[in-house]
Amino acid sequence: MHQSLLSARSRIALVIATAAVLNGLNAAPANAAFPDKPVRIIVPFAPGGGTDLVARSMTVVMGQELGQPVIIDNKPGAGTLIGTDAAAKSAPDGYTMVMATVAHVVNPSIQPKLPYNHDKDFAPVMLVGVSPNVLVVRASSPYKSVKDVIAAAKADPGKLSFASQGAGTSAHLAGELFKNLTATNLIHVPYRGAGPALTDLLGGQVDVMFATAAAVGTMVDKGQLRALAVTTAARSNSHVLLKVPTVAESGVPGYVADSWYGLFAPAGTPPDVIEKLNAAARKAVFTDAFRKKMEAEGLIVKGSSPQEFDTYAKGEEARWRKVVKDNKITND
Repeated sequence: MHQSLLSARSRIALVIATAAVLNGLNAAPANAAFPDKPVRIIVPFAPGGGTDLVARSMTVVMGQELGQPVIIDNKPGAGTLIGTDAAAKSAPDGYTMVMATVAHVVNPSIQPKLPYNHDKDFAPVMLVGVSPNVLVVRASSPYKSVKDVIAAAKADPGKLSFASQGAGTSAHLAGELFKNLTATNLIHVPYRGAGPALTDLLGGQVDVMFATAAAVGTMVDKGQLRALAVTTAARSNSHVLLKVPTVAESGVPGYVADSWYGLFAPAGTPPDVIEKLNAAARKAVFTDAFRKKMEAEGLIVKGSSPQEFDTYAKGEEARWRKVVKDNKITND
């Protein structure tokens, strides 16, 4: 009986040990199967603008690489704060990212109180690319050059308006810097994205816009908008904008105000998941289709590592903090 008891106990122990091994294999790290459901990219602007275009142009290839659909979730408003806050408060499991722009690093300088901790709530995934802003007017506008805009603004201070896709965005900063360096008083009209802003620009409700090249390249090419200048230090390599002068060479020396797009995940997202997201995003931006489409719109594709993007974003925050302070830019 004693031997039978030992034998029974041995068999039970063996069953328990075997189950433990099998459970250990099945319970490999929680993120080992990542992803097993759709991945979401929050775009903190309304559909139809440059950020939306860039993000949507990446989703098919990213989905193929990840083996799950990648969907766009537009959450516009409050100068990108609504969408960015939603990303910050999402689970750090890799299933949510935000397509950020320069507003991401400028908001800490111009917003009195952020709903999230800018320094602690995000993990960099990849810098997608950099792009000029373009000073555009509708095709029927009487303004044919930067000098025309300056002259009109000085002739009737406070009458000319410039649109942006929201307070703190690259378009807003570009306009404020322009005002400062030209000693003019254009009225800022913020929208919930480039799409609505461009609709009103085409309709004549606003006079000019410093829009991202990705948002307006096609409209310029089709003759719906007239490009007066690009905001970068050098001219754009886009075939649509090759002949468009810079703002600096158009009579505003020292003027530079470019824009960029980059993916962030919530802080705490596992490093191996970040690497999977980075690899899928890199695959997407270096396809011939994406590069040709974006470069035609003036975007210079980067496809950085998470570490490179972290360094870049911190440098941008420091640069724009100084510009905001020197030019007394607010979120109005």
